[in-house]
Amino acid sequence: MIVVVTDDFALYHAAVGELRDRAATFTTAEPGDPLPERTAVVVSAAEDKVSSPPGVDHVTTTADDVNAGVDEALGILRGDDGRTVVGVDPGERPGIAVLSGETVVTAHHVPVSAATETIREAVADEPDALVRIGDGARLHGARLVEELEDVAVELVDETGTTPSLGRGATARGLADVLAAVNIARMDGEPVETRDLEPTPGEIQRIKNRSREVSDGDRTLDTELARRVALGELDLSTALAEHRRQ
Repeated sequence: MIVVVTDDFALYHAAVGELRDRAATFTTAEPGDPLPERTAVVVSAAEDKVSSPPGVDHVTTTADDVNAGVDEALGILRGDDGRTVVGVDPGERPGIAVLSGETVVTAHHVPVSAATETIREAVADEPDALVRIGDGARLHGARLVEELEDVAVELVDETGTTPSLGRGATARGLADVLAAVNIARMDGEPVETRDLEPTPGEIQRIKNRSREVSDGDRTLDTELARRVALGELDLSTALAEHRRQ
């Protein structure tokens, strides 16, 4: 168990908030108080006069750097054998889950434009990190595969990975994040490249969507629809360009 032991008011609230956000088991104590029997890691400020008994690890941090401090404390609890695996449920706003062993460390729901940077930050300084990407949303997934050329990537059959949300589970992006967790825990096929060229069916779906969005006023031509599929244009920009032609 993690015990937060500090006289630093800002660190106390930052550490407690971060640990609660991560659903970690922890408690707090005043400097000088006896530690609970189950204490495995103490988190404090460097200025706190805290001495850890044998067998108890000690992490010092600050309110501004509390995320890294909690990462270190949780890493000690996990042990050193937890490989970092990033699961990705691809799409326009992909769900991204970062696991160390079986523990979910962080989760993200970001625009696709921020996905590569988010993944790279998660695997930085992790020499054996693995990224597992679901095989749905093919073009978005293919782009991630191409942009992560120096990272170990597996392609995962994502059939059945998106859960049915129960009563009250309505947070935006929750299903995508949970799917990413499931993807991270499944074996995939190693992949170094994936075809980025849109299929005729993908282009036709974009044409159909353009007609729906414009209330039947116009339908994108094949080249504009292809550029939308490749992410070079969004649909509204492509429709505006079509009107100018």
